Amino acid sequence: MSEWIERYEGPLMAAYVRGALRGEGPLFDMPLEALTEEDYSRLLALGREAELKLYDFKKKERLPRVKKTLGFLRGVLPESLLDIGSGRGVFLFPFLMDFPEVPVTSVDLLEHRVAVLNAVAQGGIRRLTALRQDITAWDMPRGAFDVVTALEVLEHIPNVQAAIRSAVHLARRYVVVTVPSKPDNNPEHIHLLTKPVLTDLFHAAGCHQLQFDGVSGHLFMTAKVDA
Repeated sequence: MSEWIERYEGPLMAAYVRGALRGEGPLFDMPLEALTEEDYSRLLALGREAELKLYDFKKKERLPRVKKTLGFLRGVLPESLLDIGSGRGVFLFPFLMDFPEVPVTSVDLLEHRVAVLNAVAQGGIRRLTALRQDITAWDMPRGAFDVVTALEVLEHIPNVQAAIRSAVHLARRYVVVTVPSKPDNNPEHIHLLTKPVLTDLFHAAGCHQLQFDGVSGHLFMTAKVDA
């Protein structure tokens, strides 16, 4: 079995290598679905030769909270998705693999994270848009996205109320949230967002139809946006 099949999410890896290297010729220009096994192996070799960081594109066991989120999304079939704080793509990359037709917009504050996602988009995942953007100050129309995900991100944001108001404003149907369910030693976690705290914050943002569940040390919440 080819190494790229055994170890990597092939389309995502190939798209990143093509977008990052910006080469010319059929290997870089043809649609991803037209690539052969030999093409994937060549792109993997080119990525390594260029010392690209390919770890994020390795096949990994999906985290329980990611599985929970994907299961919910399969039930509601989003027409478009906004992912807030995509980071290394722990959720975003599985979503792109499982929902190959859904347009996705990713926003993150870290320029190097956005650059990686832009390379994936430029390399062939054209339905992905990646932006460096502060969600608390983003001027976009109400209901611009069918579903908004904020996974392992709200606990990092100083003005969490503004972030939640923005997420509710931008979602046409649902906001999906995961947060740590207990204190930890991560200095970047500046809030402990319990069920009562999230309930108050979402109610203040005008969203009242909330469902909560627990999953492996995390709180999973869905908010149905009030019509």
